[in-house]
Amino acid sequence: MTHRGEIEVRNPADGKLVGAVPDNAAAAVSEAIRRLRARQPEWEDLGVRGRAKWLLRYQDWLIDNAARLTDVVQSETGKSRCDAEIEAPAAIDLVKYWARHAAAFLADERPTPHSPIGLTKRLVTRYRPYPVIGIITPWNLPLLNPCMDAFAALMAGAAIVVKPSEVTPLSAVELGRGWAEIGAPPVFSVLTGGPDTGRAVVGAVDYVQFTGSTRTGRQIAAACGEALIPYSLELGGKDPAIVLSGADIDRAAAGVIYGGLFNSGQACISVERIYVEEPVYDRFVASLVAQVRRLRQGNDGRGFRFDIGAMATSAQRDIVQRHVDDAVARGARILLGGKASGTGTFFEPTVLVDVDHSMTCLREETFGPLLPVIKVADEDEAVRLANDSVYGLSATVWTGDIRRGERVARRLEVGAVNINDAFANMVNFAVPMGGWKRSGIGARFGGAAGIRKYCRQQAIVSPRGPLLKREPLWYPASKARFRAVTTLMRAFDGRGRRRFAAASAAALRQTEPLRGGRRPR
Repeated sequence: MTHRGEIEVRNPADGKLVGAVPDNAAAAVSEAIRRLRARQPEWEDLGVRGRAKWLLRYQDWLIDNAARLTDVVQSETGKSRCDAEIEAPAAIDLVKYWARHAAAFLADERPTPHSPIGLTKRLVTRYRPYPVIGIITPWNLPLLNPCMDAFAALMAGAAIVVKPSEVTPLSAVELGRGWAEIGAPPVFSVLTGGPDTGRAVVGAVDYVQFTGSTRTGRQIAAACGEALIPYSLELGGKDPAIVLSGADIDRAAAGVIYGGLFNSGQACISVERIYVEEPVYDRFVASLVAQVRRLRQGNDGRGFRFDIGAMATSAQRDIVQRHVDDAVARGARILLGGKASGTGTFFEPTVLVDVDHSMTCLREETFGPLLPVIKVADEDEAVRLANDSVYGLSATVWTGDIRRGERVARRLEVGAVNINDAFANMVNFAVPMGGWKRSGIGARFGGAAGIRKYCRQQAIVSPRGPLLKREPLWYPASKARFRAVTTLMRAFDGRGRRRFAAASAAALRQTEPLRGGRRPR
């Protein structure tokens, strides 16, 4: 049996059925990965430039089908059109980046020997892909999330299998269909299904890239550790924003709103905690409330009528409500929003004040349209509270003094900091996107590191110049040859007079017999 039936996909904004996908069983996963493994060597043999030609053809397909792909994203997520429409262009940008830079990133390296003795050898480090990469993605960015990892892995020379969330699988299915439609080599497979399908993928591939919850990430890490399979995890976040007294308050409020409410707050790098210095606290809160009040929420079409759409699942909507209710019960005040609204899974954009770190909304990941604001005395308190979290994905700092902002950024325990902007690190592929603490292991992007992570390093050491009949330390053991080599090593490694004194003492100890005629051991 290759699948256990079908999984229905519904638009969370109105509950309408928009599609269905197979719930693939372990046997189907094994067969798909067997086929990928068989075809991967010829894909690798195309070389970087040959693979880039296919990726650029795929980019053409993405451009030609961008509007339809956005429709699919909207249909299965309930996003507003403006939130949905960014995914295809961002994917297109990723293709261009990896196709343009992969050749340089994957080129053989020729390290310089660390010692003059090493000059007798030619050193090469090369990069070869893991044969099959498993990419497991969440429901919040169903088109973009697979692309964030797939294009680097494909350009590295690997075959890939994408297992999308069962909540929003349709966009990934379209990505797989497009790859087949352009006639590309069959090294890109999409396998839909529930948790059992994901477990089967983890158990069959050579490398796992997972994006999702910290809880599931722990399970994947344990499975990969047991099988000695390498992995990279981008997990939950509880991203802080720090608003300093010299900041442009209206811009800071606008940036925090976008950073916190984009995709109804359902982004791993959403702003979920806002720390504001006391001198500008009242002005910031007033600007924040005024700007949030102007936002439009509803079930969108293609016309950009709304800013905020639905949440992807009713369970996630209920988490937001629980966080709001807990905060209010502990003394927080709702300045705006605070409840589910309309049909479907909508939750009002919500501003909370008088919050503190005893509240669930500041301790657990919310992943929803909630903006809790905390007044702080100064920069030091802001940094201390921002670092008081088990998560460490990213942060934002809002300031009128860039040097001060950079100083604060260097004190934050997160993988990325954006100064006077939100999400900027996610669209600058030369820097890494990865979490500290419970926010993950490894990173996406980061220039060369973002593609080399899908490769195994291989060292090649070959002789430089004519060969000796025998290397100095080969058997049979020779006191004279050994002494010559170690004396040179000490001379190169020691400092000052010890470079030669140490070598002379070593030589003396080797030749001076002990009393009784025995030599030192």
